[in-house]
Amino acid sequence: MIVNKFLKKYQKIVKKNNSLVCIGLDSELTKIPKHLLKESDPIFNFNKAIIDATHDLVCAYKPNIAFYEAEGIKGLQSLKKTVDYLRKKYPAIPIICDAKRADIGNTNIGYVKNIFDYFGFDAVTVNPYLGKEAIEPFLDQKDKGIIILCKTSNPGAGELQDLKFKGKELWQIVAEKVNKKWNFNHNCLLVIGATYPEELKKIRKIIPEMVFLIPGIGAQGGEVERTVEAGKNKQGNGMIINSSRGIIFASNGRDFALAARRETKKLKDLINKYR
Repeated sequence: MIVNKFLKKYQKIVKKNNSLVCIGLDSELTKIPKHLLKESDPIFNFNKAIIDATHDLVCAYKPNIAFYEAEGIKGLQSLKKTVDYLRKKYPAIPIICDAKRADIGNTNIGYVKNIFDYFGFDAVTVNPYLGKEAIEPFLDQKDKGIIILCKTSNPGAGELQDLKFKGKELWQIVAEKVNKKWNFNHNCLLVIGATYPEELKKIRKIIPEMVFLIPGIGAQGGEVERTVEAGKNKQGNGMIINSSRGIIFASNGRDFALAARRETKKLKDLINKYR
Protein backbone atom coordinates (compact mmCIF):
# COMPACT_ATOMS: atom_id res chain seq x y z
CA MET A 1 0.00 0.00 0.00
CA ILE A 2 1.40 3.41 -1.03
CA VAL A 3 1.55 5.92 1.81
CA ASN A 4 4.00 8.43 0.31
CA LYS A 5 2.14 11.57 -0.86
CA PHE A 6 4.22 12.01 -4.00
CA LEU A 7 3.70 8.41 -5.12
CA LYS A 8 -0.02 8.62 -4.33
CA LYS A 9 -0.21 11.74 -6.46
CA TYR A 10 1.66 9.97 -9.25
CA GLN A 11 -0.61 6.92 -9.21
CA LYS A 12 -3.76 9.04 -9.24
CA ILE A 13 -2.69 11.21 -12.17
CA VAL A 14 -1.49 8.20 -14.18
CA LYS A 15 -4.96 6.72 -13.80
CA LYS A 16 -6.80 10.00 -14.44
CA ASN A 17 -4.83 11.07 -17.52
CA ASN A 18 -3.88 7.53 -18.64
CA SER A 19 -0.39 8.86 -19.19
CA LEU A 20 3.24 8.18 -18.27
CA VAL A 21 4.50 11.34 -20.01
CA CYS A 22 6.50 13.92 -18.09
CA ILE A 23 7.22 17.24 -19.77
CA GLY A 24 10.61 18.71 -18.99
CA LEU A 25 10.15 22.46 -18.67
CA ASP A 26 13.72 23.21 -19.79
CA SER A 27 12.68 26.67 -20.84
CA GLU A 28 15.86 28.09 -22.30
CA LEU A 29 15.31 31.79 -22.94
CA THR A 30 17.16 31.84 -26.29
CA LYS A 31 14.82 29.14 -27.69
CA ILE A 32 11.50 30.62 -26.55
CA PRO A 33 9.36 32.00 -29.43
CA LYS A 34 10.45 35.54 -30.17
CA HIS A 35 7.01 37.10 -29.82
CA LEU A 36 7.06 36.20 -26.10
CA LEU A 37 10.29 38.09 -25.46
CA LYS A 38 8.35 41.37 -25.49
CA GLU A 39 6.40 40.31 -22.40
CA SER A 40 7.46 41.10 -18.83
CA ASP A 41 8.08 37.44 -17.93
CA PRO A 42 8.58 35.44 -21.14
CA ILE A 43 9.74 32.25 -19.39
CA PHE A 44 6.70 32.05 -17.13
CA ASN A 45 4.31 32.92 -19.95
CA PHE A 46 5.91 30.24 -22.12
CA ASN A 47 5.60 27.66 -19.33
CA LYS A 48 2.01 28.65 -18.56
CA ALA A 49 0.98 28.21 -22.19
CA ILE A 50 2.67 24.79 -22.40
CA ILE A 51 1.04 23.67 -19.12
CA ASP A 52 -2.44 24.89 -20.08
CA ALA A 53 -2.17 23.06 -23.41
CA THR A 54 -0.94 19.73 -22.01
CA HIS A 55 -2.16 19.31 -18.42
CA ASP A 56 -4.64 16.57 -19.32
CA LEU A 57 -1.99 14.50 -21.14
CA VAL A 58 0.81 14.21 -18.57
CA CYS A 59 1.74 12.51 -15.30
CA ALA A 60 4.28 15.16 -14.20
CA TYR A 61 6.18 18.32 -15.07
CA LYS A 62 9.93 18.57 -14.51
CA PRO A 63 11.68 21.94 -14.67
CA ASN A 64 15.46 21.66 -14.85
CA ILE A 65 16.62 24.33 -12.42
CA ALA A 66 19.75 25.14 -14.46
CA PHE A 67 17.77 26.94 -17.16
CA TYR A 68 16.25 29.24 -14.53
CA GLU A 69 19.45 29.80 -12.57
CA ALA A 70 21.08 30.84 -15.86
CA GLU A 71 18.84 33.92 -15.91
CA GLY A 72 19.67 34.95 -12.34
CA ILE A 73 17.01 36.31 -9.98
CA LYS A 74 14.50 36.85 -12.80
CA GLY A 75 14.81 33.23 -13.88
CA LEU A 76 14.27 31.93 -10.37
CA GLN A 77 11.25 34.19 -10.01
CA SER A 78 9.87 32.67 -13.22
CA LEU A 79 10.41 29.20 -11.76
CA LYS A 80 8.64 30.12 -8.53
CA LYS A 81 5.71 31.54 -10.47
CA THR A 82 5.57 28.37 -12.58
CA VAL A 83 5.47 26.07 -9.55
CA ASP A 84 2.92 28.30 -7.80
CA TYR A 85 0.73 28.30 -10.91
CA LEU A 86 0.82 24.51 -11.16
CA ARG A 87 0.04 24.06 -7.47
CA LYS A 88 -2.92 26.44 -7.67
CA LYS A 89 -4.40 25.57 -11.10
CA TYR A 90 -3.44 21.89 -11.46
CA PRO A 91 -2.72 20.59 -7.94
CA ALA A 92 -3.16 16.94 -8.96
CA ILE A 93 -0.04 16.98 -11.16
CA PRO A 94 3.33 16.21 -9.49
CA ILE A 95 6.15 18.71 -9.99
CA ILE A 96 9.73 17.42 -10.07
CA CYS A 97 12.76 19.65 -9.51
CA ASP A 98 15.57 18.40 -11.71
CA ALA A 99 18.49 19.70 -9.69
CA LYS A 100 20.71 16.61 -9.15
CA ARG A 101 21.76 17.95 -5.75
CA ALA A 102 24.71 16.39 -3.96
CA ASP A 103 26.57 17.75 -0.96
CA ILE A 104 27.33 17.03 2.69
CA GLY A 105 24.42 16.68 5.07
CA ASN A 106 24.18 20.14 6.60
CA THR A 107 24.38 21.77 3.15
CA ASN A 108 21.66 19.46 1.89
CA ILE A 109 19.40 20.76 4.68
CA GLY A 110 19.54 24.10 2.89
CA TYR A 111 18.69 22.48 -0.43
CA VAL A 112 15.75 20.67 1.18
CA LYS A 113 14.34 23.93 2.55
CA ASN A 114 14.78 25.71 -0.78
CA ILE A 115 13.33 23.01 -3.03
CA PHE A 116 10.47 21.80 -0.84
CA ASP A 117 9.62 24.63 1.56
CA TYR A 118 10.28 27.68 -0.61
CA PHE A 119 9.59 26.48 -4.15
CA GLY A 120 7.04 23.80 -3.21
CA PHE A 121 8.22 20.94 -5.41
CA ASP A 122 6.89 17.42 -4.87
CA ALA A 123 10.12 15.64 -5.78
CA VAL A 124 13.79 16.25 -6.56
CA THR A 125 16.64 14.48 -8.33
CA VAL A 126 19.74 13.81 -6.21
CA ASN A 127 23.22 12.40 -6.80
CA PRO A 128 24.19 9.35 -4.69
CA TYR A 129 27.96 9.83 -5.00
CA LEU A 130 28.38 11.20 -1.46
CA GLY A 131 26.51 8.28 0.11
CA LYS A 132 23.46 7.79 2.30
CA GLU A 133 24.80 9.83 5.22
CA ALA A 134 25.10 12.92 3.05
CA ILE A 135 21.71 12.72 1.34
CA GLU A 136 19.81 11.70 4.47
CA PRO A 137 18.15 15.15 4.76
CA PHE A 138 16.43 14.27 1.47
CA LEU A 139 15.68 10.66 2.41
CA ASP A 140 14.02 11.90 5.62
CA GLN A 141 11.34 13.74 3.60
CA LYS A 142 8.62 11.11 4.00
CA ASP A 143 6.02 12.81 1.78
CA LYS A 144 8.34 13.79 -1.08
CA GLY A 145 9.84 11.90 -3.99
CA ILE A 146 13.62 11.44 -3.79
CA ILE A 147 14.79 10.48 -7.27
CA ILE A 148 18.32 9.08 -7.20
CA LEU A 149 20.63 9.02 -10.22
CA CYS A 150 21.40 5.44 -11.20
CA LYS A 151 22.08 5.00 -14.93
CA THR A 152 21.88 8.38 -16.61
CA SER A 153 21.00 9.01 -20.26
CA ASN A 154 24.12 10.89 -21.38
CA PRO A 155 26.60 9.17 -23.76
CA GLY A 156 29.48 9.36 -21.28
CA ALA A 157 27.53 7.85 -18.37
CA GLY A 158 29.50 4.62 -18.47
CA GLU A 159 32.82 6.28 -17.63
CA LEU A 160 32.03 5.87 -13.94
CA GLN A 161 28.65 4.14 -13.83
CA ASP A 162 29.89 1.03 -15.66
CA LEU A 163 32.92 0.51 -13.42
CA LYS A 164 32.85 -2.94 -11.84
CA PHE A 165 33.31 -3.95 -8.21
CA LYS A 166 33.04 -7.60 -7.21
CA GLY A 167 31.39 -8.45 -10.52
CA LYS A 168 28.76 -5.72 -10.36
CA GLU A 169 28.66 -2.43 -12.24
CA LEU A 170 28.31 0.73 -10.20
CA TRP A 171 24.77 1.44 -11.45
CA GLN A 172 23.68 -2.00 -10.22
CA ILE A 173 25.27 -1.39 -6.82
CA VAL A 174 23.42 1.95 -6.59
CA ALA A 175 20.10 0.30 -7.52
CA GLU A 176 20.54 -2.43 -4.92
CA LYS A 177 21.68 0.02 -2.26
CA VAL A 178 18.67 2.27 -2.80
CA ASN A 179 16.29 -0.68 -2.80
CA LYS A 180 17.66 -2.44 0.28
CA LYS A 181 19.15 0.32 2.44
CA TRP A 182 18.01 3.83 1.48
CA ASN A 183 14.30 3.44 0.81
CA PHE A 184 13.36 3.19 4.50
CA ASN A 185 10.65 5.85 4.04
CA HIS A 186 9.36 4.32 0.80
CA ASN A 187 10.00 7.59 -1.00
CA CYS A 188 12.84 6.66 -3.38
CA LEU A 189 12.77 6.51 -7.16
CA LEU A 190 15.62 5.95 -9.64
CA VAL A 191 16.77 7.87 -12.72
CA ILE A 192 17.46 5.45 -15.56
CA GLY A 193 18.01 6.71 -19.09
CA ALA A 194 15.94 5.48 -22.02
CA THR A 195 19.20 5.37 -23.97
CA TYR A 196 20.20 2.25 -22.00
CA PRO A 197 17.25 -0.17 -22.35
CA GLU A 198 19.25 -3.29 -21.44
CA GLU A 199 20.34 -1.77 -18.15
CA LEU A 200 16.78 -0.55 -17.58
CA LYS A 201 15.53 -4.12 -18.04
CA LYS A 202 18.08 -5.47 -15.55
CA ILE A 203 17.22 -2.83 -12.95
CA ARG A 204 13.50 -3.57 -13.30
CA LYS A 205 14.29 -7.21 -12.47
CA ILE A 206 16.23 -6.10 -9.38
CA ILE A 207 13.42 -3.75 -8.29
CA PRO A 208 10.05 -4.97 -9.63
CA GLU A 209 7.82 -2.16 -8.35
CA MET A 210 9.83 1.05 -7.81
CA VAL A 211 8.93 4.03 -10.01
CA PHE A 212 11.65 5.09 -12.45
CA LEU A 213 12.19 8.56 -13.91
CA ILE A 214 13.27 7.89 -17.49
CA PRO A 215 14.88 10.74 -19.45
CA GLY A 216 16.40 10.41 -22.91
CA ILE A 217 13.31 9.90 -25.10
CA GLY A 218 13.23 12.00 -28.25
CA ALA A 219 16.16 14.38 -28.77
CA GLN A 220 18.59 12.10 -26.91
CA GLY A 221 17.67 9.08 -29.00
CA GLY A 222 15.79 6.76 -26.64
CA GLU A 223 13.32 4.39 -28.30
CA VAL A 224 9.81 4.28 -26.85
CA GLU A 225 9.01 0.62 -27.53
CA ARG A 226 12.24 -0.74 -26.02
CA THR A 227 11.98 1.64 -23.07
CA VAL A 228 8.42 0.72 -22.15
CA GLU A 229 8.97 -3.01 -22.60
CA ALA A 230 12.07 -2.87 -20.40
CA GLY A 231 10.83 -0.47 -17.75
CA LYS A 232 7.17 -1.19 -17.07
CA ASN A 233 6.10 -3.00 -13.92
CA LYS A 234 3.39 -5.69 -13.68
CA GLN A 235 0.68 -3.01 -13.68
CA GLY A 236 2.00 -1.49 -16.92
CA ASN A 237 3.23 1.69 -15.27
CA GLY A 238 6.03 2.43 -12.76
CA MET A 239 7.61 4.94 -15.14
CA ILE A 240 7.77 8.71 -15.52
CA ILE A 241 8.95 9.07 -19.11
CA ASN A 242 10.37 12.51 -19.73
CA SER A 243 10.60 14.49 -22.94
CA SER A 244 11.76 18.09 -22.93
CA ARG A 245 13.00 19.70 -26.15
CA GLY A 246 10.97 17.41 -28.41
CA ILE A 247 7.77 18.77 -26.86
CA ILE A 248 8.29 22.31 -25.65
CA PHE A 249 10.25 23.45 -28.71
CA ALA A 250 8.16 21.58 -31.29
CA SER A 251 7.41 25.00 -32.80
CA ASN A 252 8.97 28.42 -32.33
CA GLY A 253 5.97 30.22 -33.74
CA ARG A 254 2.72 31.44 -32.24
CA ASP A 255 1.36 27.90 -32.40
CA PHE A 256 4.03 26.60 -29.98
CA ALA A 257 1.53 25.50 -27.31
CA LEU A 258 -0.64 23.64 -29.82
CA ALA A 259 2.48 22.00 -31.25
CA ALA A 260 3.50 20.96 -27.73
CA ARG A 261 0.07 19.43 -27.17
CA ARG A 262 0.29 17.54 -30.45
CA GLU A 263 3.71 16.08 -29.60
CA THR A 264 2.65 15.23 -26.04
CA LYS A 265 -0.40 13.33 -27.26
CA LYS A 266 1.68 11.54 -29.86
CA LEU A 267 4.17 10.40 -27.21
CA LYS A 268 1.42 9.46 -24.74
CA ASP A 269 -0.35 7.31 -27.34
CA LEU A 270 2.89 5.63 -28.41
CA ILE A 271 3.83 4.78 -24.83
CA ASN A 272 0.35 3.42 -24.12
CA LYS A 273 0.58 1.20 -27.20
CA TYR A 274 3.32 -0.82 -25.47
CA ARG A 275 2.02 -0.79 -21.89
